[in-house]
Amino acid sequence: MNRLENFDLMRDLAISVAREAGKILMEKLGKIRRDLKSKREMVTQADTAAEKKICELIRREFPEHSILAEESYKEERHSSYKWIIDPLDGTNNYTYGYPFFCVSIALEYDGKIILGIVYDPLRDELFEAELNNTALLNGRKIRVSNTVRLADSRLLTGFPYVMEGNPENNLDNFATFALNACEVRVDGSAALDLCYVACGRADGYWELGLKPWDTAAGKLMVECAGGKVTNLKGTTFDYYKDNVLVTNGIIHSQMIKLLENSS
Repeated sequence: MNRLENFDLMRDLAISVAREAGKILMEKLGKIRRDLKSKREMVTQADTAAEKKICELIRREFPEHSILAEESYKEERHSSYKWIIDPLDGTNNYTYGYPFFCVSIALEYDGKIILGIVYDPLRDELFEAELNNTALLNGRKIRVSNTVRLADSRLLTGFPYVMEGNPENNLDNFATFALNACEVRVDGSAALDLCYVACGRADGYWELGLKPWDTAAGKLMVECAGGKVTNLKGTTFDYYKDNVLVTNGIIHSQMIKLLENSS
């Protein structure tokens, strides 16, 4: 893909609005009321305030673009561009002061993610990816790990908010990998999990039942860092509907084999 007109402006805007949203999250951290959207899924005033700020700033610069955001903003305009936004990924963590949450912003052009920004305001870590370019963390290039064996791997995962009666509650997969990998961690932010694979802090990640705003930016991050992203069967990942498998690329087939055996 050739570099698009106004791409630099769109990238700079994404970084700016991610940081602005991060400021809102930090200002409200420990001061907000949490409400339940479902039995285990929370929403806060911080989510909605951050999303409102992000969407206002994007709309000001690019009023013709479409926006898909987690909490309330699902405006569809007939545009080749769509911003896919999670103003606070890791809301449950945030409400308890557990230090693992972020802002995630992706830009889709003609159905393909061309830009991903994930910002962790607690650590002031900005992950950035541009299609056909290198992934960055605070301006420095990042690469996936070179771990060869699943038995030596650190894996990340998460669980759906609805567990009871859900055949895709991920418990069988978790047990399988807990017994076959070096360790499995559950930290509660899909976007950050993907970035942690991208920068080599983990070797692989899988999860079921996610939404596009959970994975769109992180997917590009991993791919630009040399990793691999597919569905659980190892074929093309559709972030609008598929369960996701992410690795350094080396242990990918090993994880697919175990996933097949555990299902």
